[in-house]
Amino acid sequence: MDRVSVFILFVGVLLFASCDKTRVYDEYESINSEWHRDSIVKFNFEAPDTLNNYNLFINLRNNSDYDFSNIYLITELNFPNGKVMSDTLQYEMAAPTGEWLGTGFGDVKESKLWYKENLKFTEPGEYSVNIQQAMRKRDSVQGIENLEGITEVGFRIEDIKQQQ
Repeated sequence: MDRVSVFILFVGVLLFASCDKTRVYDEYESINSEWHRDSIVKFNFEAPDTLNNYNLFINLRNNSDYDFSNIYLITELNFPNGKVMSDTLQYEMAAPTGEWLGTGFGDVKESKLWYKENLKFTEPGEYSVNIQQAMRKRDSVQGIENLEGITEVGFRIEDIKQQQ
């Protein structure tokens, strides 16, 4: 194959792979070297509409510095008119064998974690999602002050109608 054909093939594969019809919102925030227990990752977004239902996800990217098989998160979904939905969530990050459950090559793995299923944004306007780590060591009341190994935190909204 000549260079032009290889380039066209590469661009075609890239365009095909980037077609994501379900994505409504998809953003990431980088975590420096450690995620402090008081550090809140915040995502602001406009309600896509008030008629359809959506699936919401928290995306985490971790590397081999992450020393745990699970993660606890405290989340808040803030509505435009002041309503707040708070949750404490627990997700498995590794199999019992120690193998990471996320996808990816090399040292960094990405986990797509269910946050809210079949949610309708009932109010038009700006929403926000706050995500905070709530990890602690076994038999310890004190939370982990600086959590290592989480490199990025993301938030994603998917259109349910496009999945069908």
